[in-house]
Amino acid sequence: MSAFETMTPTEIRELIRKQEITGPTAGMSKGYTQANLVILKKEHAFDFLLFCQRNPKACPLLDVTEPGSFRPSKIAKEASLLTDIPKYRIYKNGVYTEEVMDITDYWEDDMVGFLLGCSFTFETPLLEAGIPIRHIEEKCNVPMYKTNIPCEKAGVFEGPTVVSMRPMTPEDAIRAVQITTRFPAVHGSPLHIGDPSQIGIMDINKPDFGDAVPIKEGEVPVFWACGVTPQAVAMESKPAIMITHAPGCMFISDIRDESLAVL
Repeated sequence: MSAFETMTPTEIRELIRKQEITGPTAGMSKGYTQANLVILKKEHAFDFLLFCQRNPKACPLLDVTEPGSFRPSKIAKEASLLTDIPKYRIYKNGVYTEEVMDITDYWEDDMVGFLLGCSFTFETPLLEAGIPIRHIEEKCNVPMYKTNIPCEKAGVFEGPTVVSMRPMTPEDAIRAVQITTRFPAVHGSPLHIGDPSQIGIMDINKPDFGDAVPIKEGEVPVFWACGVTPQAVAMESKPAIMITHAPGCMFISDIRDESLAVL
C-alpha cells in the first residue's frame, strides 16, 4: 500500500484503467479527495440532486456532470467515469445485478454522473493526528451498515442511511469528532458513537457492505454517514438503472483534502 499512498491521482487512475488496481482505494494518493459515484438517467437526475441536498451528511455533492458527459471536469478534468474506478455495481429496478470493472457498454447519452464526498478523505488527517484506522491496518475494506435512520425523501428516492464504522478509544473518538467536523464535504462529524443497536445494527460483526474488523478491548465503534447510502436507496426506490462504485472502490480526484476543510 505504501507505494500507492505516494502516487498521484493521475497515476492511480491509470493503474485502475489498466485494471491493475481492482480493489478498495483506502490510503491511496494520500492527501487527495476520494469520491463515491452514482450514475442515473436524466429523468431521475433532478430527484437525486434534491435527495443529495436534503441528505448532505450521507450524500455531500462534490461534482455533477452535464447530461451525456462522463468527465467530472470540476474535480478531475482528464478522468473518465467509465473506466477510472476499480469496480462498479449495476442496479436494475432496485436489484443489484452485477459488478464490472468498466461501464463503457452501460453508458447512455442521457446519463448524469454524481460524485459524492467519501470518508476515506478525512482518514488522512485522522492518521496524521495519530489515530489508527483499523481497516487500513487490516488491509481490508471499511465495514458499512444499513441503519434505522431514514433519509429524507426526494421524488422517487428514499431509504435508510448507511454508515461506515471505525473502532477507536474514547479519547481518539473525541479527537476524531473535532477533526472530521471540519470536513462537511466528506460526511463531516460522526452520526453515532457507541451502542450499534441504537441505530438498528444488531450484529456489528456482520456488515452489510465491506469487511468486519476487530473492536479491541477499551474501544468504541464510531459511525459516519456513508456514500454507499444511494445503493441502499436504489434497492428501495428501484430506478430502471443506477450505476455506482463498488463499496470501498472509490474515484480518486485531483483536489486536495485541505481544500475541503472548514476552519
